[in-house]
Amino acid sequence: MSKKIISKLFFSKTKDFLDTYLSKQCNKSSHTVKAYRDALTIFRHFITDEKKRSIGTFHFSDCTYDFMLDFTIYLKEKKHYMESSCNQRLAAIKAYLSYAADTDITLQQIALSISRVPFQKVPKKNRPVIADDALSAMMGTPTNSRMGIRDRTILVLLFDSAIRLDELLSLKVSDVNLRQTNPYLRIHGKGDKERIVTVTERTVNHLKLYMRHYHDKSNGSHPFFYTVIQQHTNTMSPGNVERIVKKYADITRKKYPDLPKSVSPHTFRRTRACGLYQDGVDLELVSRILGHSSTVTTRIYATPSIDMLREAMEDKTDKIPNEKPLWEGKEDELARLCGLR
Repeated sequence: MSKKIISKLFFSKTKDFLDTYLSKQCNKSSHTVKAYRDALTIFRHFITDEKKRSIGTFHFSDCTYDFMLDFTIYLKEKKHYMESSCNQRLAAIKAYLSYAADTDITLQQIALSISRVPFQKVPKKNRPVIADDALSAMMGTPTNSRMGIRDRTILVLLFDSAIRLDELLSLKVSDVNLRQTNPYLRIHGKGDKERIVTVTERTVNHLKLYMRHYHDKSNGSHPFFYTVIQQHTNTMSPGNVERIVKKYADITRKKYPDLPKSVSPHTFRRTRACGLYQDGVDLELVSRILGHSSTVTTRIYATPSIDMLREAMEDKTDKIPNEKPLWEGKEDELARLCGLR
């Protein structure tokens, strides 16, 4: 088969797209590349398993508007994906086709056609946060044992720094700077972007206690949170952190039943971000703390509290006249209605 014919096959450019374009030229994180790879793999199974076509004969020209509509229906009705997941898969296919069209001008019309395939409407959800009393109780649940100190430090750091889970696990000992006038974390975020986040004095005390137990002789490149299995030290897994969070959430929920049914590491980030906004911290500063490149992303956390809503409403009540007593100046008539003289 000639190179010209191969280049017309839909999956002829996926390896370059994933391994070169996204990873090296766009400097996307491994998580992002994995998401694109997963989407293209699911599309491949749709072609082979659902449509009974070989990827060796499936061309770019076969990827029509109607074909992609069928793919979205397949994701929703047969794979039972949520609307947001369906949209992520579709967006990945659109991005791949856009890349392919940039490398081959003859594919421009196909990419343009697929770009018009509509995304599904995602219902807006009220993402829960942790109330102050439940949060304090959850932080106080771990014991003062060595493992309890580790678990409490994870909970405290997830909340105080509003750090993402993968950022937490990427921390090295050298990233935790506690001897400065303003102690801070050096966080390595999405897209290899680095940011500095200060931590409170209480958090510093927890970090120092944790380091005395876990990093008394560690060098700067050692993972800050780690596990030791069969004498091998490894960075702690995301699943382990999620289990720690769930464990203390389940314990706390017995006394605080209003605690969200599902508490994840990201719930702490959301709670912190909403709290900062509601305490009057400028949205631009909240965005920098969270590591967002735009405040547009941060606005999902800009949820006003009940007190903020009430204050805003009361500020505009000056045009509403005060209520006057119904019987003002008619005391005798009111007394007669009450059976009095």
